[in-house]
Amino acid sequence: MSAGMGAGMGAAMNRDRHGPPLDGPARELIEAGFTLENADAPLLHAGLNLADLAHTLDLLARGVIPPPAARALLGVILEATAMPAEDFPYDPAFGEPYNCRERWFAGRVGDAAGWLHAGRPRREAVRVALRLALRAALADLAEAAADLSTTLAGRAAEAARTWLPDQTYLQHAQPSTFGHYLLSFAYPTLRDTDRVLQAGEWTNLSPGGAGCVNGSRLLSDRDRVAGLLGFTGVIEHTRDAMWSTDGMVDMLAAAASLVTTQSKLAEDLEIWASSEFDYVTLADGYSRASVLMPQKRNPYALSIVRGASGTLIGRLTGFLAVLKSPSARSDNLIYAYGEVPRALDLALRTTRLTAGVLRTLTVNEDRMWAALEGGFSQATDLAEYVMQVCDVDYRTAYQVVGIAVRRAGREGLRGLDLDGGMLDAAAVEFRGEPLGLAGKDLTEVLDPRAVVETRTAPGGAAPPVVERMARDCAEQAARQRSLTRARRDAFRDAEQRLVARAAAVAAGEVGGEPDVP
Repeated sequence: MSAGMGAGMGAAMNRDRHGPPLDGPARELIEAGFTLENADAPLLHAGLNLADLAHTLDLLARGVIPPPAARALLGVILEATAMPAEDFPYDPAFGEPYNCRERWFAGRVGDAAGWLHAGRPRREAVRVALRLALRAALADLAEAAADLSTTLAGRAAEAARTWLPDQTYLQHAQPSTFGHYLLSFAYPTLRDTDRVLQAGEWTNLSPGGAGCVNGSRLLSDRDRVAGLLGFTGVIEHTRDAMWSTDGMVDMLAAAASLVTTQSKLAEDLEIWASSEFDYVTLADGYSRASVLMPQKRNPYALSIVRGASGTLIGRLTGFLAVLKSPSARSDNLIYAYGEVPRALDLALRTTRLTAGVLRTLTVNEDRMWAALEGGFSQATDLAEYVMQVCDVDYRTAYQVVGIAVRRAGREGLRGLDLDGGMLDAAAVEFRGEPLGLAGKDLTEVLDPRAVVETRTAPGGAAPPVVERMARDCAEQAARQRSLTRARRDAFRDAEQRLVARAAAVAAGEVGGEPDVP
């Protein structure tokens, strides 16, 4: 091969490797790639408009963009802001959403649209838009979760004296109350809400001005864009600002944990709503009839909750699998644009559904008491009584009570029917001599309600303790609700001020220096 041919081939190779592509996108890329991104455009549309407004005002304030071009550009962005996402011409044939927007802007104002590129890559605009969408979604989810905690606390307080045989492995364990049971879901829900709020703090920092990896000479600081958009500050490191995704893992994990807590409750309630248990009845609005079997009343809402939990676990796992790519790659974020907001929306809808189920749930107190009264859940307390009164070790007391319970069960008796003579007979079988319990009054040990009343230690099931915990949970949920509403108000106020400022500049009513709170 001649030197000339080699130089020519090298030049061709260099031409192919450097600079923007000369040809349009392949059909397969449009169908597999750009179609995917444009399907997510409605989720980002509002944020993209706000990001473009803030960037244009920032450039104008710095003297980078001429005022006439800035006014024209702001005008067309405001047109897009007023346009529903489904009406905007996002078309995969013209590339990803940013390209579609640029094409539409250029068609409206010509070269003035090109100023949007100054000091900002396309991915930065989408990063900003994603954070704007996520901070709003997280605020909504945190409020819904706080409402769920409030509902759990309220129902728990109402059921502080609704006696229940608490269970492990679906077997009677110890006497308790339905209120105490419900609070076991209120506390993790409160913690999950705190996790969602913490994810919101990560989200409410601005990547604006970060450029691709190392900022831009055009932007001496990054605070103006952050202030215009209502962010609490900027992400310190520019490369981290553009490419980090760990905070999205946190919010997906928090959402999955929140709904998994609800799924545990839903699985219990589904079992308890069966004819075999009949502890609870779902309201009509949360049930569904069988089209074939007239007698069936299916707790359909609980299936939705359980399925949502599995779906969110899958989305978290899938997103983690995508994130394993090297740093500074688009693949992890291309999928984040749709997956993360949709996951948060699913968690939001599910959390509201669970709260609705609980608000309208009928608790069949008589059936719960009948199950408690007819079982042997007081056996642990009885063994402890034998240990203390008869001065024997707990293993001996356990064996004596166990033998007495087994015999009573065979004879069709209940725990309430046990007496000292039966315990002495069991002791003879186990250790060859009685314990002297014949004739003892065991009422306080055998009555399940009396057993529950003894649980006055912190976290116990005694009604006053449950009522106090319910108040504490409700108060914590109220604080969480107040915080998330304040955040949402701040977001909305900042966004409304930004749009108003852009409109005033576009109309020539004010100059280029934006008011940043």
